[in-house]
Amino acid sequence: MSAELSDLYQNVILDHNRRPRNRGRIPSANRSAHGDNPSCGDQCDVFLRLDGDRIAEISFEGSGCAISQASASLMTTQLKGKTAAEAEKLYGQFHEIVTTGKEPEDMSDLGAFAGVHAFPARIKCATLSWHAALNALRGDPVPATTESHLD
Repeated sequence: MSAELSDLYQNVILDHNRRPRNRGRIPSANRSAHGDNPSCGDQCDVFLRLDGDRIAEISFEGSGCAISQASASLMTTQLKGKTAAEAEKLYGQFHEIVTTGKEPEDMSDLGAFAGVHAFPARIKCATLSWHAALNALRGDPVPATTESHLD
């Protein structure tokens, strides 16, 4: 990865951490889920308003490290308007990025998390909100925890 691209990606993460998008509870949410990362204390609640199978609105609340908060913010911008199947597929792509460091071909902002693979403990931070969002989509009432996922 070039130094310029690395700087750009770092700026994406810092920007989403400092100015999170879609933070706060959606009053009209018809699905929600909680996520917990006990190894570092990250917490994330995801709120969805589904219109059929499509995510009409999505938001999050939570606390934690810059990686977890930036990932939750970016996730909401990426999942809004997607169907459940599209959200699952996008999570698969994100998971590959954070576990292998492989940058997406389309140069999307998700590539900002490619460097996470070099810090295995941070993979759980980056994927926490995604696990909570997928639980919300499935209507799974069990809180998502990074201790039950093999990230």
